[in-house]
Amino acid sequence: MSRRPPGRASAFVALALVGLLTSCSAPGAPLGADASSSTPPWPRPTDLGHRAEAAGLRNVWGERLAEHVHTHLTITDGDSPVVVPGNVGHSAPERFAAQLHTHDTSGILHVESPTRQTFTLGQFFDEWGVSLGPSHVGGLHGDLTMWVDGHRWYGNPRSIELRNLRQVDLVVTRFGQAPHRPAAFVWPHQYH
Repeated sequence: MSRRPPGRASAFVALALVGLLTSCSAPGAPLGADASSSTPPWPRPTDLGHRAEAAGLRNVWGERLAEHVHTHLTITDGDSPVVVPGNVGHSAPERFAAQLHTHDTSGILHVESPTRQTFTLGQFFDEWGVSLGPSHVGGLHGDLTMWVDGHRWYGNPRSIELRNLRQVDLVVTRFGQAPHRPAAFVWPHQYH
């Protein structure tokens, strides 16, 4: 039995594999990474309907609202702020607004729903496509310290209810770093 030296077929397979791997990765992210497990910045999702559905939400654009509340979210990696992107779950050109969404990068989460129900921080992160658990935010792992309305929160961050004028602070620190609660958010007058 004779062995053939590596030729065109081997080169083609290698080239196809490299092309497949690089086309599946997001710009700036490691191969195979997505927003769920990468480090910030985490972009807004472009597949709004799919992401909303994954969070148990739907498009309510133009429907009469029974509930309209706002919660502010601050995420900090050590002492560095992480931007919550605008238009998570929202697009005026597409006439899309999930019950839970953002309009800008202020960190204000908007709950605008035709029915009164409880919405949670976990739903927002599912809609955003960023993983959230007791010890991590996306690819930020370490000690996760949480404050809700200025008080330490010791439960699962996914269960934090989004209530009107609520302040949620998530601070991820590494070994040897002390968590610092961010300054209180000053709500613009139109939210009072």
